[in-house]
Amino acid sequence: MTIMIDKKDEMIIAELKKDARKTTKAIAANINIPRVTVHDRIQKMIHKGIIKSFDVIIDYKKIGFTTEVFIFIAFTPNPEISQRQLAQRIAKLTGVYEVHIISGEYDLLLKVRGKSLEEIGKLVVDKLRQLQGVGRTLTFACFETVKEEL
Repeated sequence: MTIMIDKKDEMIIAELKKDARKTTKAIAANINIPRVTVHDRIQKMIHKGIIKSFDVIIDYKKIGFTTEVFIFIAFTPNPEISQRQLAQRIAKLTGVYEVHIISGEYDLLLKVRGKSLEEIGKLVVDKLRQLQGVGRTLTFACFETVKEEL
């Protein structure tokens, strides 16, 4: 079910995306809407599931996770495990930050972070490729992230 939002909700969301720690008073001042209206609209969007959470965005490079890669995985059909079950198992692996079920030549797309390419290589060879249902993998190193949204 699609839930419609209006321009005011869009402006509130844009302010929260810039900094979710902003007070409703600061948001109201920035977008010229009464504070009570901002508060009520945020609560309604939370209740409707439009706003799922207020997250912390970490600069992973500052804490030593200097390497980021994207891994494509070809699923090997197997009566023991479905593609969705494989995606759930992969999601539990340390170092895996995103798991997407996709279409095309590959079936899953992962975002993986680690302290080095060697560390990520061990994850791929020793853990990922050992999982039942994982066929071919293709790994791409990320040089720089220009834009990333949550």
